This record gives sequence, structure tokens and C-alpha cells, in this order.
Amino acid sequence: MSEKHAQVSIVFEENANRSAAYDGHNQIGECEFTVSSGTWTITHTGVRPEYGGQGIARRLVEKVIEEARSRSVKIIPVCSYAVKLMEGSEEYSDVL
Repeated sequence: MSEKHAQVSIVFEENANRSAAYDGHNQIGECEFTVSSGTWTITHTGVRPEYGGQGIARRLVEKVIEEARSRSVKIIPVCSYAVKLMEGSEEYSDVL
């Protein structure tokens, strides 16, 4: 599976309110958020089971964080993965 990881691209799809992971043309994961009052609420992060354990979910959330930072937007993590990744981490305190 590690060979597939190198081929997976993470794309920020602003109009769809998400970052998405693609293996070629196949979408294999997403990190979705809602927009309200100048904040982004991460509501769901998921990756197809066969791509699990490759760090793709983390890359998806970090892509949303990167885009939020560039727009000076705060993030509210609601999905369990984003909460686990972000809360209590100094690395993400600027967007929380």
C-alpha cells in the first residue's frame, strides 16, 4: 500500500467545502466542513478502508487547516478524527 500513498493527491475543493484525496481519478477520502460566521466546522473526515493507515486522513485535515490559515479563518473540530488531531496540540492553536 505504501506505493499507493505516493500517488494520492490532496486537493482543496472550496466550492464543495472540503479537501479530497484522489488516487488517480478516484476519490478515496474527504474532510468536509461547514461555513458559518467566519468559522469552518470540520464535520466529517473519512478515507476508504483499503487506504487506511497511510496518514491520508491527517493530510486531509491539514489541507483544510492550511487553507483556513491563509484566510485567517478559525476552525471548530467536530468530527472525532479532527478533534483527536487538533485539540490539545500547540501546532494548531492558532486556528482553534
